[in-house]
Amino acid sequence: MEDQELTLQLAQLLYEKKASDIVVLKVGHLTVLCDYMLIATGRTANQVTALADAVDDLMAEHGLRLRRSEGRNEGRWAVLDYGHLMVHLFHRDERAYYGLDRLWNDGTNTLDLPFDQSSPD
Repeated sequence: MEDQELTLQLAQLLYEKKASDIVVLKVGHLTVLCDYMLIATGRTANQVTALADAVDDLMAEHGLRLRRSEGRNEGRWAVLDYGHLMVHLFHRDERAYYGLDRLWNDGTNTLDLPFDQSSPD
């Protein structure tokens, strides 16, 4: 499966798990850290942890191993590094504080998502 396709599949999974403000950025031209960043928000610490677990499960199904993770135990922020993809899951306050959306968005690198976040569930 192509990296972008898998990243969008992860975004869909997070949407189905009730994550909000999901953003996928293609950042390979801005950094050597990864090609894609997926950023999403959970409502509670438990949800952030559950979202991280769901990401891990899907990536394992595709045979992709987690290289490194941070912040997961506290549930306020978790970063999951899969090499070509970094997933950042935030509690709302931490997302606003870190501002990764603004930091890594150059105005041309936001991918269209396969779902409409503007409509209520």
